[in-house]
Amino acid sequence: MVFIVLAALLLSVGPAAAQAEAQAAPVVVLDVSGVINPFSARYVERGLALARAENAQLVVVTLDTPGGLETSMRDIVQRLLDTPVPTAVYVTPQGARATSAGMFILLAADVAVMAPATHVGAAHPVPLGAEASDVMDEKATSDAAALVRSLAERHGRNAAWAEDAVRENFSVIASEALEINVIDLIAEDLDDLLLQLDQQEVAGQTLRTADAPVEMRPMNFTERFFHVITEPNIAYLLLSLGTLLVLAELADPALTVAGVGAVIAYVLAFMALGSLPVNWAAIVLLVVSAGLFVLGLLTDTEPIVTFIGLVPFILGSLLLFAPFTPTSPAVPDVQVNPWVIVLVAVSIVGFSFVVFRAIMAVRRQPPRAGAERLVGQEGTALTDLDPGGQVHVEFEDWSAVAVGGNISAGERVRVTGLSGVRLKVEPVASAAAETAGSSAQDSSATHKED
Repeated sequence: MVFIVLAALLLSVGPAAAQAEAQAAPVVVLDVSGVINPFSARYVERGLALARAENAQLVVVTLDTPGGLETSMRDIVQRLLDTPVPTAVYVTPQGARATSAGMFILLAADVAVMAPATHVGAAHPVPLGAEASDVMDEKATSDAAALVRSLAERHGRNAAWAEDAVRENFSVIASEALEINVIDLIAEDLDDLLLQLDQQEVAGQTLRTADAPVEMRPMNFTERFFHVITEPNIAYLLLSLGTLLVLAELADPALTVAGVGAVIAYVLAFMALGSLPVNWAAIVLLVVSAGLFVLGLLTDTEPIVTFIGLVPFILGSLLLFAPFTPTSPAVPDVQVNPWVIVLVAVSIVGFSFVVFRAIMAVRRQPPRAGAERLVGQEGTALTDLDPGGQVHVEFEDWSAVAVGGNISAGERVRVTGLSGVRLKVEPVASAAAETAGSSAQDSSATHKED
């Protein structure tokens, strides 16, 4: 009798325990926002692997993006299609978008969801100077259209609209997307989404999400850092900061920290630009402007050349993310905030003004004050001057330029004047020879008079 009772208890407890275990399966939430790049793809891959290891019943990817790299978008799409864990991509918060690459990611999910006041579609940038019929390269467009159509058909969504969105740049708001079967649900927030999905069959599994534990899995520090710098304005500021630090290093070579900072800023900037639709003609304009800024700093033409250099600088800044050639429909439509351009331009002018005032202040001092006191002094070349380099004069290191020929490291030099923020120097041997020649001419003239 006792055994019969125990067996009955085990039979009754078994299903209840199994049900409790199923209900306890977590929902993992990933957050993808900003430009889609390799770090976004790596983050999604890591999150999906973690969800699978934890036996999660659902992965929700919250999405707000203007688009991104096609290769990174395809990586994310493939991960969403391959994972055995049911997935939902949720365009949120209100005001968010899933355009260009974001649309592909949304349609790759088992459940496509949008919050009210969001929109989805293709919004790739239009190349400058292109005719309306030549907006996109036909091969890239057809390839993207085939991919988005296959994603929509896989999940029983409106494939015709998805293809038109790629070819014709269509976009729709959440309510329209639900009406024409582009998405599956509209949810006010994450709790509303989980409530609507409760008891629904997704990817062959019945979800129990109403009371499921929710695990937020944000990007780690490395992923977030490199993802943040791909924001167009941040990437532009890093590029501009590198230029300002180069100017600071040239203005005072003793500021080795500025030189190191410039290298770091440039490396980070070009890493970020690699994930954005860069117009390389604009990069050339920015390089030309930087060259003019350096020329003005190292010569006596600081104010004039700086203002001339602002012309290619502003043009390059405005065109930095404006393509001249057709781009993939996955690429985002981005630009630098005009106010950020104004801020950087003012900073460059301000820096130029400060350096110019310092130079003029030195020149207004008495002959033996400031850098003027070094004229006529001797020192040693620390580096080869070909013609620029560094010298050591009166216990200090100075930026210098050789006059009358190149100078090798270790040679004795004499200061003959100033050129902007640099000393003009010549070899001591040359100066001595010139002095000797002058003395010989004076002696010869004296003999002739006698």
